Amino acid sequence: MSELTWELLDEINGRLEAEMLKSFLEAEGVPVQLIQEGAGHSVYPLNVGALSVVQVFVPKDQIAEAQTLLEEFKKGVEFEAIEEPEDTEED
Repeated sequence: MSELTWELLDEINGRLEAEMLKSFLEAEGVPVQLIQEGAGHSVYPLNVGALSVVQVFVPKDQIAEAQTLLEEFKKGVEFEAIEEPEDTEED
């Protein structure tokens, strides 16, 4: 039996955020495999896919780097989520 070369980095709720994380990690030189099972991965157009769990795998030899990058990614996502729009009203 061959040795596993990929390790689970995180489980993300929603394909969009998982794809964003994948792009972020790959831009930093970390290869990524996304695994999504269940109805959200169906060929039929279901809204369930947006909320289903996606597993993010990276090479075992890059897991430490990927974990550091994941923390940076999560801080950026949290910042964007709480950012309030600027006041555009004129006095």
